[in-house]
Amino acid sequence: MGSEAGSSVPGALPTGRLAGREAFAQCVRDALACAAREGWREIILSDATFADWPLYERAVVESLQTWARSGRHLLMLATRFDEVQRHQPRFVAWRQAWDHIIECRQCRDADPQDFPSALWGPAWVMQRHDQARSVFVCDTDASRRLALRQALEEWQRSDQPGFPATTLGL
Repeated sequence: MGSEAGSSVPGALPTGRLAGREAFAQCVRDALACAAREGWREIILSDATFADWPLYERAVVESLQTWARSGRHLLMLATRFDEVQRHQPRFVAWRQAWDHIIECRQCRDADPQDFPSALWGPAWVMQRHDQARSVFVCDTDASRRLALRQALEEWQRSDQPGFPATTLGL
């Protein structure tokens, strides 16, 4: 998995520094499965385009489907959502069905190179620091979770609605 550190508890989300596209994708899968299992009330997904996130996979959408229910909230932050809309049809269909718990915000003026690639959950976070090599850090530390949450909230202040569940028009 290319990890320099990691948890050794079976089924637990990894912690430490990891690297590689497949390791990143697997962490996304595992985190969303964990969110469904543990009933996380809120999830924040952030990436410039989500181009290399496995949101198109049946297992990922099934995890989100299991997770979704009243009182849950998913926030997605991106510089653009066109990659998701074109290449992740399963996720797009799920997003349409669950529009009432999903908020998609777009930071059009942000530089994609500076935009955070992260998954925030109430007890675990993952943040990619080098997108080209897919180097990322996973942690359960409260101070790291708080710092990431605050950084994502700063980005949210400069955004606008994006990725509507339906497209109206003639």
